[in-house]
Amino acid sequence: MPDSSPTTRRVAVLADSDTRWKWGALTARRIAPESSVTGYVLRGRATPTERQLAETGTDVDAPREVRAIDFLADLAARRDAAAPFDVLVLACVGTTTQAMLHGLARAWHGAPRRTTVVTGYVGVVYENLASGLLARHGADIILANSPYDVRRFRDLLSGVPADPASVTGAALPFLDGAPYDPDAVARGDRPYRVVFAVQPSVPGNRADRAYLLERAMDHARRHPGREVVLKLRSRPGEHTTHLEELPYQRLAERAKGETPPNFQLAYGNMGEVLDGTDLLVTVSSTAALESLHRGIPTAVLTDLGVREPLGNHYFIGSGCFSSWDELDGGAVPEPDPAWLADQGLRADTDEAFAPARERLADLMEQAADEAGLPPLDPYYTVRTAPAYLPGVLTRHGLDAKGEPQAGYQGAAEPTGVRAASRRLLRRTARGAYRAGAQRVAPLIRRWGQL
Repeated sequence: MPDSSPTTRRVAVLADSDTRWKWGALTARRIAPESSVTGYVLRGRATPTERQLAETGTDVDAPREVRAIDFLADLAARRDAAAPFDVLVLACVGTTTQAMLHGLARAWHGAPRRTTVVTGYVGVVYENLASGLLARHGADIILANSPYDVRRFRDLLSGVPADPASVTGAALPFLDGAPYDPDAVARGDRPYRVVFAVQPSVPGNRADRAYLLERAMDHARRHPGREVVLKLRSRPGEHTTHLEELPYQRLAERAKGETPPNFQLAYGNMGEVLDGTDLLVTVSSTAALESLHRGIPTAVLTDLGVREPLGNHYFIGSGCFSSWDELDGGAVPEPDPAWLADQGLRADTDEAFAPARERLADLMEQAADEAGLPPLDPYYTVRTAPAYLPGVLTRHGLDAKGEPQAGYQGAAEPTGVRAASRRLLRRTARGAYRAGAQRVAPLIRRWGQL
């Protein structure tokens, strides 16, 4: 086995949202601790704002905004020279990852050396398991966040069949922070704090979201000695991994009755919010895993049912299910130790990444050999998926061979005043799109139901 001790490497992270940037940057630090990290975010619907990037809590310089085809063109232009990066972390949605794998395979075609490619999931994988995993197949390393994920990823790929060797055990890289201190309230360090971690798209309709907001406010009214915090993912007009058409901030402005004095909205890094949390409440947010890892009491709500569209079915067996009625009455869920262990929680996060560091060291050793790494080999090809893959590639400006489409690539990114003008125009256009998605589109749908 090669030496897996920290080695200075050049790592690039390509992300398409704030949460995936956080996952990618922190993953890079976990798998290559002593390395330099260069960040890129893809220009698109969910391109994060400066505020969103700052709140991710990474120690990596702000990423550069790029188009996928420009990033690929830069790599292709340097394929006959030394690879600019040793490792590339693709922190993108599945279809974007699939397009990038094909684009990278074409960009590095005939190159003497290529970069090692790593990908994975930003949180709980409770939907689209087959489509998401097969879209990521072809990367050298597919990180699985728990022993549970390792088993089901390998089983699924073996059954297609596709080579499951790339699936590598790891953990969510942001499972960190101080363990829960259950005596802090008794010592008078702070009041008892309940945090309701909301999600952009779960639940998806106004009535359910308004109900959950009202129940959180009502919990604050019933327990005036507690702080009740509504932890928000983004401000109105910002986008994250999932589209939020009905921001809780807007619903709070229209809530019935007065807002309780012990109820507040909060933004910021989830890890910092959890530092003072005594009870984490959610429908199915990945924040539940962060909370459980620290030993914080955690409730997964059943008020709207335990249903696949909500994602809370993922927590079956966890011991965390509860309703607002039960929480109002003082219930505190007790998690199941076996379930926690299978999810890789309460374990040493750095140690959980040891298999990933070892596999990366193997691949880096292979890359240094005369033969180098074999070409990237995604599961989907124009032969195996002729009615699916071309559409995925076209959405990212690539043709069926993974090359930039004629007339799509355009000129290099401008600099100076012209660059500033174009950035302002993009921000304005993005804001208009988000306003349409959050306000106009729901209104049109309601009209259609009349």
